[in-house]
Amino acid sequence: MVTIFSLVVIFSVGTLIYKKFNPQTTLLLGGLLMMAAAIISNTGNPLPESASSGNAWLDMFTFIKVTTSKTVAGLGLIIMAVGGFAKYMDHIGASRALVNIALKPLGYFKSPYLVMAMGYIIGQLLNIFIPSASGLGLLLMVTLYPILVRLGVSKMSAVAVIATTACLDLGPASGNANLAAKTADLSVTDYFLNYQLPVAIATMITIAVLHFFVQQWFDRRDTDKGPVDIQEEEITVAPPKLYALLPMIPLALIMAFSPMVLEALNIDINVNIDVVTAMFISIAVAMICEGQRHGARNVFKDIFVYFDSMGKQFARVVTLVIAGQVFAHGMKVTGLLDSVIDFAISANISPSLMIIMMVLIITLAAILMGSGNAPFFSFAAMVPDIANKVGINAVAMLMPMQLASGIARSMSPITGAIVAVAGVADVSPFELVKRTAIPMIGALIVSTAASLIVGL
Repeated sequence: MVTIFSLVVIFSVGTLIYKKFNPQTTLLLGGLLMMAAAIISNTGNPLPESASSGNAWLDMFTFIKVTTSKTVAGLGLIIMAVGGFAKYMDHIGASRALVNIALKPLGYFKSPYLVMAMGYIIGQLLNIFIPSASGLGLLLMVTLYPILVRLGVSKMSAVAVIATTACLDLGPASGNANLAAKTADLSVTDYFLNYQLPVAIATMITIAVLHFFVQQWFDRRDTDKGPVDIQEEEITVAPPKLYALLPMIPLALIMAFSPMVLEALNIDINVNIDVVTAMFISIAVAMICEGQRHGARNVFKDIFVYFDSMGKQFARVVTLVIAGQVFAHGMKVTGLLDSVIDFAISANISPSLMIIMMVLIITLAAILMGSGNAPFFSFAAMVPDIANKVGINAVAMLMPMQLASGIARSMSPITGAIVAVAGVADVSPFELVKRTAIPMIGALIVSTAASLIVGL
């Protein structure tokens, strides 16, 4: 009976989120309902006896308190620091400077669709340093977009490529990547270099090649390209070119002091820099640079851009992580998760098939929700238990799920990046995802297959 109730709750939660109900509240309520069902049916308690408050009903809220405390102090701080850093880099013009320099080599190529494919590669690499999908997309709309349309690429093709440049959520600056690394009990550097990077290279090549052929096919079919109204960015003062280095500082610090890199270079230095420390160091360097340009008063004022963004990250992202953990815990204490896993094991479902099933679930959820964060944050907490029961390393399941969440997001007409770039180009988001669907499906297949090879 409790299993049927749990399935009804899960279906209801998915339906409400699809209908634009607040996902945090919806996930929290779903988790609490399943915990309550577990208590009534005597299938499980929210907290083990050693951590219990003494009352099972009170333990539901004690679990939320404990989860919030641990998340905010750990992964939550990373997400807030990363989000604040990305916003501050955009505010001072450093992100714009990096994009302008990165796109300069494209001017040497005359083949429109080759430039378009290379533009995707450069954009995806920029995503390592500019983790905001919408932010990066809008930057490329005022830099890469004019280049492509003036070379003869249709505006729909140009926008489709730009809309997918942040589809893989790569590197230490990605909230999803940090969650995957932490859940798999890996350093974010180890996760990025040993797991993400090999898979990402194969996936990026696949996406670039598919864009090259798919967008040409669409352009031949839709012969009416028409005049393109290129919207120029309003810039009062261009940022110094040296500012292009500022967004790269965190990754450089993390990589330079990584135990793996130090060991490879045979350097005996006992120094460890985590993501949050690297972000704070980078902000300090950026403040010094801004002080030289605009004076101390403006720097003291502008730093609130960083703090305000940290607060928004807590409100919109960290709370979503917490709500997802509560929802996952609700499924766990009802025994539903164990039932699904036991069924998979008794049916002799291989670890590879289990991974593919989880990837398909994440993909469908990301398309319906229009978000890469929401589905991954909701399901990531349960992965270690599933992986342990089917006898595989957690990272083997987490990585393809993490990559799939970003890839599938780029096929959803309601996701922020798609809507943002479509609005700038004055095209329909629904028409736009027709252009992104084939490259993203190809990326999904290649990333999952490569993840199985790397992870298993």
